[in-house]
Amino acid sequence: MKEIIEIIARALVDEPDVVSVKEVGGGHTSILELKVAKTDLGKIIGKQGRTAGALRTILTAVSARSRKNMVLDIVE
Repeated sequence: MKEIIEIIARALVDEPDVVSVKEVGGGHTSILELKVAKTDLGKIIGKQGRTAGALRTILTAVSARSRKNMVLDIVE
């Protein structure tokens, strides 16, 4: 799941080398922290949060198959 978010984020930004995804937590719920360059933050969030919402929807769909709750947190 971490890899999926990282691949999509790298495709969206201008500086793909700066993108990093870190998994925090464990058990039934995990948090994925997505870090991008400050100049690319708007591209990841999107207009009215649509891109971020789409990333969260994809993450929810993928994590449902593994019966694990995943939350996406976009970090500055």
